[in-house]
Amino acid sequence: MTEQAKAVSAAAPKIETTAPDSKVSDVASVRVGAKGAGINPNQVLQRVILPRDEDPLDVRPLYLDEPANVHSHVVSRRSVTVPASAKVSFASYFNAFPASYWKRWTTVEEVVLRLSVRGAGRVDVYRSKPSGDHIHLEGHAVRSPKAWTNLELRVSLKPFEDGGWIWFDVFTDDTPLEIKEAAWTTDTPLPEQKVAIGMTTMRPVDAVIALRALGEDPAVLDVVQKVFVADQGAVKVKDTQGYAEARKLLGDKLEIIEQENLGGSGGFTRGLYEAIEHTDVAQIMLMDDDIRLEPDAVLRSNAFARACAQPVIVGSHMLNLQARARLHSFGEVVDLATCNWRAAPGALTDHDFSTDSLRETEELHLRINSTYNGWWMCLFPREVVQRTGYPLPLFIKWDDAEYSLRALERGFPTVSLPGSAVWHMPWTDKNDATDWQAYFHTRNRLVMAALHSPYDIRSTLLKQGLKLTLRHLLSMEYSTVAVQQRAIEDFLAGPSKLFDSLRTALPEIQQMRKQYSDAQILTSAREFPPPTYDMVRAEQMLKPPVNPAVIAAKASKALLHNLRDPEGSTTERPQINVPATNARWFLLGNLDSATVSNADGSGVAFRKRDPKEFRQLMARSARNYRRLAQEWPRMKKVYRDALPELTSVESWRKIFEN
Repeated sequence: MTEQAKAVSAAAPKIETTAPDSKVSDVASVRVGAKGAGINPNQVLQRVILPRDEDPLDVRPLYLDEPANVHSHVVSRRSVTVPASAKVSFASYFNAFPASYWKRWTTVEEVVLRLSVRGAGRVDVYRSKPSGDHIHLEGHAVRSPKAWTNLELRVSLKPFEDGGWIWFDVFTDDTPLEIKEAAWTTDTPLPEQKVAIGMTTMRPVDAVIALRALGEDPAVLDVVQKVFVADQGAVKVKDTQGYAEARKLLGDKLEIIEQENLGGSGGFTRGLYEAIEHTDVAQIMLMDDDIRLEPDAVLRSNAFARACAQPVIVGSHMLNLQARARLHSFGEVVDLATCNWRAAPGALTDHDFSTDSLRETEELHLRINSTYNGWWMCLFPREVVQRTGYPLPLFIKWDDAEYSLRALERGFPTVSLPGSAVWHMPWTDKNDATDWQAYFHTRNRLVMAALHSPYDIRSTLLKQGLKLTLRHLLSMEYSTVAVQQRAIEDFLAGPSKLFDSLRTALPEIQQMRKQYSDAQILTSAREFPPPTYDMVRAEQMLKPPVNPAVIAAKASKALLHNLRDPEGSTTERPQINVPATNARWFLLGNLDSATVSNADGSGVAFRKRDPKEFRQLMARSARNYRRLAQEWPRMKKVYRDALPELTSVESWRKIFEN
């Protein structure tokens, strides 16, 4: 036996040990057996999983925490071999157990790590505190070079009210150690509940990829009773390459429903509607089409909902589709004083696990409280839908946040569950706050605020609105201001036309934007003559003003500039080419024209200063925001009185059956 092996053996606990008697017993016992693990799938809370063959290498830090000089051999989704003389940790996003969320929301009081091992080394279990400090709990030396040994390590959830994870590390001797079928489980009886999945799509290629991922895992298929796809695109899912394979995998579980484009709210509501009206499932999961799915997210959300002490909405996190090891959204809330969404207090955003592991990042160990979760993936117990009603007919934007706020008012919170996640394009790489979607952002935010904000937000709406309008106008984003003002006017017209707008709003807004050059996307700035503006001066103007007096001075200067006539040559030849990251008012407000790249770099818009349009839109904005502040109390009552009809099954049935 090597010196390392002797040291490991000497430190190993006895089999069937019990943790010392204390106020909080972290570990109940360690059990070892040579027979089959015999794990009941209904008692699995979270499987230990590895990357799929098709996954890029940059996802690996989400599954394994390995030193730079160690590379474990991933045999399959459930099996890995740790090389000799190495240490590998499973304190990773997908494989550490988020104990504090299970302690706070579920009836599970003890979690059992079950795994099969073969080789020589050691398995040690650790936990963290809300502060991020680590505590070694228990472990076992492995001496089975040929036969598989089954381990059970039990951990109490008592000390996890405010935060903390549980994980295990593997240390090897001079031979490798194999691990398979590891899972965090419970002995607590849990009800069996099936899931119906509702997906809405305008992107059939992405939808087919997601459907195939759902159908490839037998364990996922066992809990999924039905998959409803609301196909709203011009190119149909059934006509897309790969659909036949998806159909074969899912069989009669898959139902494609072709309908006109009713937006995300119309597509997702169709999924809820079909599941409630035509199945008896206990859970309904909504998911986007343009995601890359980690199939175990379905199992984890399902298990968490089954174990909850009361019905909760179970949300999944968003990972960055373009940088796969980055966690984009950990938990979100709606600030009802400003009526904007934001990261939940204490939640990290855009965290890169390839540079900072879970164990190294203190902020990830505190339990986060969310008030809503985006519908890139979100699960609803049947009771929540039946008692909350259906989503509002908002087409897109704010339907997910409004629904969670409405459910919370009825006693159903939203939990964003760590370890359950999908990859999705981050919203920071979209132009959706300035393109046609600006209409829905503005109108639907006002609807949400009227329904749910307990504060008098009239002065906030007035100040925020006029400030935002001026910023867009100084940036020569006239189309954005025009659709925002249309949104305010439509909100003030009341809720009676919300259902009609599912069909009419988008084409009307798209037609409106055709009048503005800043809404026209061209291939590249090469379509114009080269710019002549002084680049050094432009660089100097890019420094963001911070001091309020400096901000006021720069804004006043830009305002005066925008009221004067532009130089004639700038209407055909842009003064400068501006990348999306530099498209700020304190630069653009001093120019007469510019090409500005869109967020994903696929094209440019030619923005041209127009003093007449500037004055007209500024005057229209002032009138609308003044009217909004004056009529706000009345509009709150109007929308709240209309809520039961707007969210009723009868109203939505008329939409789907027409």
